[in-house]
Amino acid sequence: MIRFFYNLLFPIALLFFLPGILIKMVRRGNYRHKFGQRFGFYDRALRDRLREGDRTWIHAVSVGEVMIALKLAEKLRELEPALRVVLTTTTTTGFAIATKDSPEWIDVLYNPLDFWPVVRRAFDVIRPQLVILVEAEVWPNLAAEAHRRSLPLALVNARLSPRSERRFRKFQFAVAPTFRLLDLVCVQEPEDVARWQAIGVERQCIEVVGSIKFDPSLAPPDPEIPREVLARWGIDPTRPIFFAGSTHSGEERIIAEIFLSLRTEFPNLFLIIAPRHFERTPEIQRILESLDLQVALRTDDAITPSRMTMPDCFILNAMGELRHWYSAGTVVFVGKTLTAHGGQNPVEPVAAGRPVIFGPNMENFATLARSLVQGEGAVQAANEVELRESAARLLRDEPARRHLVENARNVLRRHDGATLRTADLVTRLRSGAHTDRVV
Repeated sequence: MIRFFYNLLFPIALLFFLPGILIKMVRRGNYRHKFGQRFGFYDRALRDRLREGDRTWIHAVSVGEVMIALKLAEKLRELEPALRVVLTTTTTTGFAIATKDSPEWIDVLYNPLDFWPVVRRAFDVIRPQLVILVEAEVWPNLAAEAHRRSLPLALVNARLSPRSERRFRKFQFAVAPTFRLLDLVCVQEPEDVARWQAIGVERQCIEVVGSIKFDPSLAPPDPEIPREVLARWGIDPTRPIFFAGSTHSGEERIIAEIFLSLRTEFPNLFLIIAPRHFERTPEIQRILESLDLQVALRTDDAITPSRMTMPDCFILNAMGELRHWYSAGTVVFVGKTLTAHGGQNPVEPVAAGRPVIFGPNMENFATLARSLVQGEGAVQAANEVELRESAARLLRDEPARRHLVENARNVLRRHDGATLRTADLVTRLRSGAHTDRVV
C-alpha cells in the first residue's frame, strides 16, 4: 500500500523537482549524454551486449560511491574471474569517473528513475543475477523489483547519517517494508547494527565488516601528477602548501583569508583549492581575485608562467585527480565542514600521508571523525579562528605533522580488509546463500 502511494505521487513530485534537477544537471555539464537511460531507454548495441544476462548490478550515486563500487568490483572479480558487472550512477560526474576508470568487463549506465515502469524496463534489459547498492541508495521500487524477481539484494558500506536515521525512525511505518527486502547489509561499525535494525532490517542480514572507503588498501596516490603540473607553473612542490579539498560555497573565502593571514608568518606559502563541484570554478576564481590573489587553473593549458605573474593559488578543477593532489599539501583542510553540513571523506589525505584538519560539521563521517580526533590522528577546528591557529601550528612543526599522520593510519587499520570481507559475503550471497523470504 505504501509503495502504491509512492508510485502514485512520484510523477507529481518529479514534475515539482524537475526544474531544479535540470538546472543542476546543466551546471555540471554533459547532461544530454545518454539521457534516455534515466527513463529506461537503451540503445540496441547495449541491449544486445546485455542480452546474455548473468550480470551483477552495482548502483552508486556519485563519485565517492563510484570509487567504492569500482574497488569492490575488482575484489569480486578476483573471487569470480568470469564476473561481469553493470555499474549505474546518478550524477554526470559519477558517470564520467566510472567510464574513465572501468575495465572492459564493467558496463557503465545511468541509474533509472525509481518509478515502477522505468525500473522494470531497466531490469528487463540488465537482467541481473544480484543487485548491490552502495552506502545509502535503497530505492523502494528498485528493491521491490529485485525481490519480485527473487534476486538477492545487498547494501554495502552501509551509511546512515544521524539526520537520515531520525527521518527513517519518524516514518518507520513507510520505510521498514523496503529495508526488510535487503538480504545483506554490510555495516561499518558494531554500533551500526542496532541502528539498522531499528529502521526495519532483519538482524540476521546485518554483518559488521568495516568500511571499504576507509580500507587502507587504497591504491597509493601518484605524487608525480601534482609535481609535474606545479613545475609547469614554476612552482616548487617542496614549498609549504595549504590545501583545501572538496570545499563548498562560503569556505573558499574563509580559506583564502586564512591563507593571506598565514603568509605574514610563512611568506612562501602556496594555496591549492579543490572545490567539490567543478562548475563553481568561475565563482571561486572571482572570490580569490577580489582578494588580490593571482589564480591559476588546473585545466587552463593556454596560459603559461611566461604569460602571467607567478600565481599565489591554484584551483584544481580537473575530475578524478583529487586523491593524487592531496600528496602536494603540507597541511590539508577537509571541506564541507565549516559553512556546510555533512563533511567529506578525510581518508584520502591520510592515505597520501598528509595531516588533516576539518571543521565542526562531520555528520556523514561522525564515527571516523571522533576516532581520528580521540586517537590524535586529526585536528577538529570549531571555527575559522581555530582553523587558522591549527594550520599555523602544523606548518611550524614537522614532527607534529608526522605524528598526526601516523596516528591517523593506526585508526584506519581496523578497516583493513573490509573490501575483501564484503566481497566474500556478496559472493556467497550470489552463489546460493540467498533464500526467498516472505516479506
